[in-house]
Amino acid sequence: MNVEKNLILEEKNKKSIVYDVFHLNNSIRKPLVVFSHGYKGFKDWGPWDLVGKEFAKHNFVFVKFNFSHNGGTLNNPIDFPDLKAFGNNNYTHELDDIDRVLNFFKTSNPYSKNIDLNAIILIGHSRGGGSILIKASENLLVKGVITWAGVSDFKARFLKENTPGFKAWKDKGVTYVKNQRTEQSMPHFFQFYEDFRKNEKRLNIRSAVEKLKIPYLIIHGDKDQSVLPFEAENLMSWNKLNKLLILEEGNHTFSAKHPWPFNYLPKELKQVTLSSIKFIKSNF
Repeated sequence: MNVEKNLILEEKNKKSIVYDVFHLNNSIRKPLVVFSHGYKGFKDWGPWDLVGKEFAKHNFVFVKFNFSHNGGTLNNPIDFPDLKAFGNNNYTHELDDIDRVLNFFKTSNPYSKNIDLNAIILIGHSRGGGSILIKASENLLVKGVITWAGVSDFKARFLKENTPGFKAWKDKGVTYVKNQRTEQSMPHFFQFYEDFRKNEKRLNIRSAVEKLKIPYLIIHGDKDQSVLPFEAENLMSWNKLNKLLILEEGNHTFSAKHPWPFNYLPKELKQVTLSSIKFIKSNF
């Protein structure tokens, strides 16, 4: 198995993207699976490497990457050494990042002979799920989508405009969220909300899902306390082509955590991974 870590995708006047590729070195053209992490996430979180190896073992080219403004750096893609970049992240940056990754793999690249461009699938966890749904509705390269604990509404995650917290955010230009694991106070500059309002029509997840004409699998844990299961029901109800898997005893990360010191996937995440593989193979 080929595992290539911390490759760099560069583009003039844009922050670089760090990515990993997992694949078997054989002559079979394989579906390309591109994985997008969630809020306060990164490509090397927990057992994501083991997920990549599992997909590769089943003859997929699996790519995972850090969003350009996720707070990681080229030298340290784990955790959040660049809080200024984190604070300047927004949904349109993330959509642009997904496009950049897709455009790289659709053109001549070291993996061209291994990839079936008619079978490009996006997987997104949590907030990343919302981003990939919007991108799938825009980019015809995408032939399938799978959300793991995916969100159904970006607007609902902002402070309400008539609250003291929102007014303080607007007046100060920044608000902070505590990262309990790293103990960092992570900034959100007010541009995050301004960008959302400017692009609110585009960033409507319901509208994106209603437009989809490609296979879409929704996987959600019934014990998810971060993105409640009703959001999966919403996603399911917006398109008759959708499939839904509710995982019993599944939490937001399907029993994974960071760091993950083991060489095996937790039971729930293994089920999520294998169910995703089965879904893709049944459609491509």
